[in-house]
Amino acid sequence: MPVRYKRPLGRRVTLHDRLQSLPLSPSARGLRVTPTTVRAHPQAAMTDLSQVPSPYDESKFVAFEGSPFQLYQPYLPAGDQPGAIRQLVEGIGDGLSYQTLLGVTGSGKTYTMANVIAQAGRPAIVFAPNKTLAAQLYSEFREFFPRNAVEYFVSYYDYYQPEAYVPQRDLFIEKDSSVNEHIEQMRLSATKSLLERRDVVIVATVSAIYGIGNPTEYHQMILTLRTGDRISQREVIARLIAMQYTRNETDFQRGTFRVRGDTIDIFPAEHAEMAVRLELFDDEVDSLQLFDPLTGRVRQKIPRFTVYPSSHYVTPRETVLRAIEAIKAELRERLDFFYKENKLVEAQRLEQRTRFDLEMLQELGFCKGIENYSRHLSGAQPGEPPPTLVDYLPPDALMFLDESHVLIGQFNGMYNGDRARKETLSEYGFRLPSALDNRPLKFAEFEGKMRQVVFVSATPADYEKQRAGDEVVEQVVRPTGLVDPIIHVRPATTQVDDLLSEIHERVKAGERVLVTTLTKRMAEQLTEFLSEHGVKVRYLHSDIDTVERVEIIRDLRLGTFDVLVGINLLREGLDIPEVSLVAILDADKEGFLRAERSLIQTIGRAARNVNGTAILYADRITDSMRRAIGETERRRAKQIAHNEAHGITPRGVVKRIKDIIDGVYNVDDARAELKAAQEAARYEDMSEKQVGKEIKRLEKQMLDHAKNLEFEKAAAVRDQLAKLKSQVFGASGEDHIAPAA
Repeated sequence: MPVRYKRPLGRRVTLHDRLQSLPLSPSARGLRVTPTTVRAHPQAAMTDLSQVPSPYDESKFVAFEGSPFQLYQPYLPAGDQPGAIRQLVEGIGDGLSYQTLLGVTGSGKTYTMANVIAQAGRPAIVFAPNKTLAAQLYSEFREFFPRNAVEYFVSYYDYYQPEAYVPQRDLFIEKDSSVNEHIEQMRLSATKSLLERRDVVIVATVSAIYGIGNPTEYHQMILTLRTGDRISQREVIARLIAMQYTRNETDFQRGTFRVRGDTIDIFPAEHAEMAVRLELFDDEVDSLQLFDPLTGRVRQKIPRFTVYPSSHYVTPRETVLRAIEAIKAELRERLDFFYKENKLVEAQRLEQRTRFDLEMLQELGFCKGIENYSRHLSGAQPGEPPPTLVDYLPPDALMFLDESHVLIGQFNGMYNGDRARKETLSEYGFRLPSALDNRPLKFAEFEGKMRQVVFVSATPADYEKQRAGDEVVEQVVRPTGLVDPIIHVRPATTQVDDLLSEIHERVKAGERVLVTTLTKRMAEQLTEFLSEHGVKVRYLHSDIDTVERVEIIRDLRLGTFDVLVGINLLREGLDIPEVSLVAILDADKEGFLRAERSLIQTIGRAARNVNGTAILYADRITDSMRRAIGETERRRAKQIAHNEAHGITPRGVVKRIKDIIDGVYNVDDARAELKAAQEAARYEDMSEKQVGKEIKRLEKQMLDHAKNLEFEKAAAVRDQLAKLKSQVFGASGEDHIAPAA
């Protein structure tokens, strides 16, 4: 019988740990991820976030009376932050429906929001205009609330081609999409947190106003298991299938379950690295255990566990049967209409497609494109708003609209584009008219569902001014003492030559430059010109996807190149402290790209640097320029006066360079951790003889690399060998590694 050496009970630190338990990656906290590290923090295996082991200074955690939040304050609020926090909290307490936080770039608006949420003690949703800013906010809120539930709710499509029909070409485009499974899991985790707890912060995009399952029916489908409960194996399996879990005995992954006699293993849809084992005895729950689905190691026994549906679109069987009858009635009515109009092709097409969907609903409870029948499934009347994430929020929740001047326009525009496409599908028999009710909320409907709202922007638009009125809280003075950039206006006739000389000066000082142009063609030509003159330059345009855009910005910060040229992408939320110069070409061309708000936002990109300067190239000063310059000078004067009164010397922002979406998903880390976990699991199942052979093989491989002067490879094998010895024998083994000959 071979002797199996097992390491003491502990578990690897995984991507899911960082997302669900720890706010920063282990490397960011200065921890080396080893079995020893994990054993030192056994609480990381628990599901209760309040028990997370903290790498933070415990004295900096702050709790407020009656609030479930524990706020981590790495520094005390400074500048205009204390006054802004006090005013916003008082406004919320007084029941104000709308308030505006007018916060300049670099003034710490996210930190202010975190303090307001913690003091108010209510669940909150923070809207961002795009996935990049949402990821940045998510990462920052996790640092401020490491012991609370910070969730991420954005579109889970990596790629999405909606169903469409082009009548002119008789071309039907089938729906095609690629779902990011990781983000889908985070969406499910967000709704679960809203149903279970009060200390929740959701970071979301406009995806939150698109229809998802009815919260009441979603809640009805939940399966709660308790030790000692009477329930049969068949009943558990039937409930899981009704919640759209798939039985799979070989490929155990998220949203599946497997059955071995009276033992049922369930991989919850909202978790990435944790599964639950249900053991039954005589139709009674004998035990519940959390275990690692990769290694099979049991983490802990638990008295109860709640299984949530694997999709937001699950529906009770009775509701599905009722919906089938309603769909049949609508189908008959629509077919009569087509026959009367002599549209036989459309009638045949609609009947064939709908009958197939009805068969699937009858047999399985769901079908492809089930969202198109959401009106019948929810029992809503024609034209009624669909259920969305907003419906999952409690009535006293707080809403923050970050960069509200952009968001309001997005909320306004979502409905019309969606409706135009679906009207064509309905007219030509591809969908029933009820499919039109599977839609985003109209803006008026969203307004009706708004909770207490705080608009957050450096440049509030007319809508915010109308709603919030005089309830505007200014946050102009930065905690760092930094002031708004100095603005120069120079002739546009010599703008390119002047810009080139300015760039050379900034590059010598080790600083970065942002240049914004009016057209794509001009941006391409300018990039080519600067490159020919020895400038390391990149061009940012609309064809670049979100992830690549983040990488380009990161490379700019690292100094891989010095100048970034763009059109309308160098605006809200770009956080680049190394940028000391923003150049705006053709600033006197009135229009959207050179409007007052656009100019203020673009100028603000240089506000995080002590030497921040903005150059506006123009042959005349327009009204928009005059207002933008006036507002910037007003803020600058207030900031300088505050600094002089308090003896503050401006200091630049020092910000760790990282990929801002690390907190959401880091492919390299995930792969490395998976490989390490697989190796650890393989070593554990080795016999003593096999372990000895593996150690000898690695030692030989290490020495061969050293002899070939491949020292990096030798060091990697040495580390692997040390991990193996540590895992199997409980010692590092580093002292016993023979030196290279």
